[in-house]
Amino acid sequence: MLVSWRYRRRKSFIQSFDPRAWVIFFLCFLFSTLFFWDVRFLLPFLLIALFSLLTSGLKWHEIRRPFLFIGIFIIFFTILTFLTGRGGEEVYSEEHLIRQFAAPFMILGWRPTLDVTVERSFFAVSQFARVFSVSMMTILIPYSLNPAHYGITFKGLGLSDKIAYAMDLTMRFIPTFGRDFQMTMDAQRARGYEIEKLSGGIIEQVRKLGPIIVPVTIHAIIGSEDIIDAMDLRAFGVGPRTWLAQLTYQPRDRVLIAVGCLILFVSTVLTLSGLGRFWVPPELIALVK
Repeated sequence: MLVSWRYRRRKSFIQSFDPRAWVIFFLCFLFSTLFFWDVRFLLPFLLIALFSLLTSGLKWHEIRRPFLFIGIFIIFFTILTFLTGRGGEEVYSEEHLIRQFAAPFMILGWRPTLDVTVERSFFAVSQFARVFSVSMMTILIPYSLNPAHYGITFKGLGLSDKIAYAMDLTMRFIPTFGRDFQMTMDAQRARGYEIEKLSGGIIEQVRKLGPIIVPVTIHAIIGSEDIIDAMDLRAFGVGPRTWLAQLTYQPRDRVLIAVGCLILFVSTVLTLSGLGRFWVPPELIALVK
């Protein structure tokens, strides 16, 4: 049986809108954010994402795991970019050194050094603001959209029945896969399988995870076959599909769509005008010269 994300109806800012309007606004927000590397232009997007998160009605215990996972992932790659300088080479061509740290040891004649520059520091801040804004908005979608409206939402956005239903199944796949994985792990533990005591290298540990990976994979394949058979028996795809739920745009939904389109339009104009590119304060560069 397919399961969905932990959704519940809340009196929140996001759920006061039609899900189609919110998806359109999210797409406009996403593409607009990708236009900029200037932290001054990215700050409004970060504030919009924070406002959406704080008014979503979600509790910390509900989003703790995905939020921590994505947060640690973003922080790790931001620090990695700062330490190596990779990623910003296409954005800036000159670096102004603030301080250089050199290790007191040598590795095959090479001394590890860390160059702290103005450009690296601001690129890391810009990268964090950019990715974190998009991540926060993305996390809100599965917890704020009614699973019963997945299909009709994508259908209402102009997609075909097949694509809309495929998107519906895709959004249900991850929580369903997680449920099956947890059930299989509990069943194997009941049989004496101790996953916490796995030892050896990476390949050896993957091999020992066979009693969990194999049943989950087989169950996922069998489940997909059951869904295909059920759809074939109901003649899915032969004619236009009817949907039980119906969505109707309200005036506030049109306002939200207009705001999203306006943000995208302004972002496009600013980008074509040469604004929003990577920026560092000239005063800070003058201090380190």
